[in-house]
Amino acid sequence: MGLLDQLGGMLGGNSNNNSGSVDYMAIFQWVEQQGGITGLLDKFRQGGLSEVVQSWIGTGANLPISGEQVQNIISKVALQQLSSKLGMGSQETSGIIAQFLPDIVDKLSPKGEVPANPDLMSLGMSLLKGKLFG
Repeated sequence: MGLLDQLGGMLGGNSNNNSGSVDYMAIFQWVEQQGGITGLLDKFRQGGLSEVVQSWIGTGANLPISGEQVQNIISKVALQQLSSKLGMGSQETSGIIAQFLPDIVDKLSPKGEVPANPDLMSLGMSLLKGKLFG
């Protein structure tokens, strides 16, 4: 079992464990498949949500998005891939993306800029630390 798998298990457990936990590492891996955070943010900008994306990157409050907005921007195929990994439907998956993406981007851009090569592994470790010691 690789480090990513171990970390994913500690963060959210196995998506098939029916405990209601979210498999964060599956989400992080999926984000990488979408072109990383930068590629994903570009999709949201191209979908007309530039102001929303900028709020996540900036130092102010994060504007929310809805699961419906996620479904309108992310391809059905890509959303289904993540849904399969998480063991849930596309609507529930898009709701999870809408819930977590603003916070993930916010944590990756504490100085108001997304780094060129954001380190999702470090973010995963921060989430783990928060779960264990928060």
